[in-house]
Amino acid sequence: MTVKELIDQNLAEVVNAGEELDRKITKVFCCDLLSIAMGRAPAGCVWVTVMANINTLAVASLADAACIVLAEGARLDENAAKKAEDQGITVLASERPIFDLALSVHDLLMKEEREKEGKP
Repeated sequence: MTVKELIDQNLAEVVNAGEELDRKITKVFCCDLLSIAMGRAPAGCVWVTVMANINTLAVASLADAACIVLAEGARLDENAAKKAEDQGITVLASERPIFDLALSVHDLLMKEEREKEGKP
């Protein structure tokens, strides 16, 4: 699944559509501690978090995340939103809990895997 295909699922609203919408998503990562996310977020992940600040964008860039999904009503402030736009980072946002969002993305990724293998 690509970032664009994730956006098309309407799981969350688009805060900023970044430059790599055709980027392949590798997995889902949930974490609200930036220091842990910096070292453990896998490249190409959908990072689901409530940390909605400029530092989150820096960590997403360092970790090479495919996109950020802000959960539980978290929103970027104006400065962070501008930075996401300037850096071409895709950011989505939702009122849904972190677990629910992550599970929904995981389910979509697993469905795609099953379809590739020809399984229902």
